[in-house]
Amino acid sequence: MTSKESCRNELRHAVRQLSERGLYSASKWAAELLVGIEPETPSSRPCTSGVTPLSSTMRHRFRAIAAAESPATSTPPAGVSYVSTPIPADDVDHDDYDSYLLAKSCFDCREYRRASHALRGKTGKKAVFLRCYALYMAGEKRKEEETIELEGPLGKSNSVNAELVTIERELSSLHRNGSIDSFGLYLYGIVLRDKGCSSQALSVLVESVNSYPWNWSAWTELLSLCTTLDMLESLNLKNHWMKDFFLASAFLELKMFEESLETYKRLLTIFRLSDYIQAQVATVHYNLRELDEAEVIFEELLHTDPYRMESMDTYSNILYAKESFSTLSFLAHRVFLTDKYRPESCCIIANYYSLKGQHEKSVLYFRRALKLNRKYLSAWTLMGHEYVEMKNTPAAIDAYRRAIEINPRDYRAWYGLGQMYEMMGMMFYALYYYSKSAALQPNDARLWNAMAHCYESAPLGRIEEAIRCYKRSADCNDAEGIALHELARLYGELGQTDQAAVYYKKDLDRMDSEERQGPNYVEALFFLAKYCKSVGRYEEAEHYATRLLDSTGPEKETAKSILRGLRASHSDFGSMDIDLAP
Repeated sequence: MTSKESCRNELRHAVRQLSERGLYSASKWAAELLVGIEPETPSSRPCTSGVTPLSSTMRHRFRAIAAAESPATSTPPAGVSYVSTPIPADDVDHDDYDSYLLAKSCFDCREYRRASHALRGKTGKKAVFLRCYALYMAGEKRKEEETIELEGPLGKSNSVNAELVTIERELSSLHRNGSIDSFGLYLYGIVLRDKGCSSQALSVLVESVNSYPWNWSAWTELLSLCTTLDMLESLNLKNHWMKDFFLASAFLELKMFEESLETYKRLLTIFRLSDYIQAQVATVHYNLRELDEAEVIFEELLHTDPYRMESMDTYSNILYAKESFSTLSFLAHRVFLTDKYRPESCCIIANYYSLKGQHEKSVLYFRRALKLNRKYLSAWTLMGHEYVEMKNTPAAIDAYRRAIEINPRDYRAWYGLGQMYEMMGMMFYALYYYSKSAALQPNDARLWNAMAHCYESAPLGRIEEAIRCYKRSADCNDAEGIALHELARLYGELGQTDQAAVYYKKDLDRMDSEERQGPNYVEALFFLAKYCKSVGRYEEAEHYATRLLDSTGPEKETAKSILRGLRASHSDFGSMDIDLAP
């Protein structure tokens, strides 16, 4: 691993370079990493929170670092020896610097066309990038305005960025001549992506990050184009330490959660104090449905950075799933006071109202989040869930479809569409959407249960396929225990009593370990008592029938009948101290 001081120097320069070019999100990301590098002397880090230096956060981080001692198994592997990438020098002439300052000031004031005009005729690489980038942003601004004018703030539109052709013509010429820098390549890749030239955009973005690896915005665009593991493995990336950040995010996006977690733990060996990495680790735990672990990390993040907004919407999803009403209420109040017009704030407040059962208010805040960021994936999906609660099927379907348009890998949106079509009785459509969801999230038992239910429904009646799906669900540690009970029931209906008994026994053992009882508990005891009697396993039959006596339904009388039959057939049962009176 490269030295801490080397990383620190590279990041300091990157923050300045990215900020000067108007790439503020990438600049902030680099700055967050910069302060996440632990000082050589622990006492040199100031403590402003009033707590002891070794907080529970630090204990968690050092625990993660210790776990990283084991060799990583990520694919493709990130090496331990990193290449050195030279930092490019500025090429703005002294005579052009005044024009550049004017253009940058106009850019910061969102006067994009004026910024582009101020740099007309300038040929320096830095000036060319800002001029083309300002023109691109002007086109994006106009496209957004046209969409709102034609279809409203949340409507669909065929509007395109009218400046793409002009920008592509100039940047492609510079690319052919070899007179384009890494930032120009980044913008060229975005333009190619917007024009639908994904493969060419992928190649150009790889060239950009290899030339200047500290631009996280370029890595993010590259990530959006890597939709499969094969595409990820085919990238010819230099082995810079920024590559590990990219791979960790890519693994998370491709649902390779263990590999992602291992990569982030390895990065913590240098960026021990990085809140960004901790937020990503918490997100991985959330996707693994390890909600308690994820909640602890987010709580510590809020303790060290109380005004943080990034990833807090994921934290609110965890609190919603755990029905932590008071904590979610506190979080919603905090983000409202911090910045109520951030998309994340609106999403958190929407989750708060949803947990209260006020679905109309929840939709209102989800719509507000989408007005602020039309491509906010989580808001579209969660708003679809709210429409389901409101029984507004057309609106729910539209919301889920919009989510899929933004990210076809969002399994929750595919699952939501499956639910909608199943509610409408259109099982073939529902099965298609459920299968798409299960392909994206194969370790989620709920998706296999949904597919199985479709297969056994009246229009299809494909019991064997349903059984295979329920088996996949059981292999995925079905927390709700649906799969085991349904497998037992289906095998019983097919007359395969031996298989049915196996799954009833597994389901009964699960309920015993969880100390849960209910209709399924009684059904399992009832079946096993009759089955064991029929195959001559009388002691087991007595055991299950005796346990069944504690029930209050008609099964209790059947249990008494079984025990009477056992007493009548076998004299050694005569000493049973059980009241079998009707």
